[in-house]
Amino acid sequence: MPKDAAVEEFAGLVRALKARDGRSYEALGRRLSVSASTLHRYCSGATVPQEFAVVDRLALLCGADEEERRALEAAWTEADRARRRAASSAPTPVPAVSAAPESDPEPSAPEADRARPRRGAPAPLLVAAAVGLVVLALAAALLGHPTRTASAPAPASTAPGRTAAPLPFTWSIGSQLWEGGCGHTYLVDRTPRAVAPPPVAADSGAWAGTHGAVHGGEALVRITVQGRSPSDAVVLHALHVRVVDRAAPLPWNAYRMDNGCGGAVTPRHFAVDLDRPRPLARPVDGLDASGAKVRKIPAVSFPYKVTSSDPEELLVSARTAGCDCRWYLELEWSAGGRTGTLRITDGGKPFRTSGTRGRPAYVHDSAEGRWITDSDSAQTG
Repeated sequence: MPKDAAVEEFAGLVRALKARDGRSYEALGRRLSVSASTLHRYCSGATVPQEFAVVDRLALLCGADEEERRALEAAWTEADRARRRAASSAPTPVPAVSAAPESDPEPSAPEADRARPRRGAPAPLLVAAAVGLVVLALAAALLGHPTRTASAPAPASTAPGRTAAPLPFTWSIGSQLWEGGCGHTYLVDRTPRAVAPPPVAADSGAWAGTHGAVHGGEALVRITVQGRSPSDAVVLHALHVRVVDRAAPLPWNAYRMDNGCGGAVTPRHFAVDLDRPRPLARPVDGLDASGAKVRKIPAVSFPYKVTSSDPEELLVSARTAGCDCRWYLELEWSAGGRTGTLRITDGGKPFRTSGTRGRPAYVHDSAEGRWITDSDSAQTG
């Protein structure tokens, strides 16, 4: 099947950037927090990244100017639309529905009248709206009080007419990442026959949303921070982990996206043990695997400086074996006499990671086109 024209145009721009830089796929992939094979798929048009941030980072590394970056973003937008159209047109299995019980006899007229809502009684939509408001209030309570900053003005609700100063940097996150761009485990409350085949990594967000999937054992979160000025630096001081809820691990099936794969670890990599009473983001050594020998790159801890021409990426690996954990991050920063704390969530909700110990595990057999029991890799974490 021929590639979409928009995807091919975008891939051509990515190839041109890579050729201009001259570095290998491995070397550029390490800076972008993706594997060499994933970057190659971007260049060939085999897949389109789910977020523009990784491509913009590539453009900056390869010396692209503002006009080239705008053109690249426009091309990515069209290619992403083409990817979404293709994903939405692909058939997905529908969970099997159990046989309905035998129908009850037709209700008598008085019973039917009682079933109808009386005039003046709350309509179903109003009841649903009220329930929705309660759910939103509970979600806000889970996240705790709003983050306070040393120089930010009071919230608009308590200080009418005042507006918060914009952050001196831009930021984005990726929360549906796979180890090395290819390996991950999801917990899904469905039988294997009701689960679609594993997607490519770039489409993992749509796949996880469709299946109500939760990260199994480990969640990877990438935070990209870029200053607004080429000369005025923003200093990143610390990254904190806040666990807002702990429950027993989910009793769902575990689905592995592959049988495991390797890849270089970026220097800005932080490991989090969610099972500890007070989890910390601990910097982890990186690996340089571009040459004949694997070389350790010492971990670089805070503080970091970012500008518009020198962004930074932080990769957080949050693991758990013994809980269904909901958590978020806080990033401390300062710039030009201002200080603050940025709360990082998953679209306004806490990130969620659940242990997989003892859960039935499945891998996808592409030859047979179905999920099969993963007898060689019992879930232990």
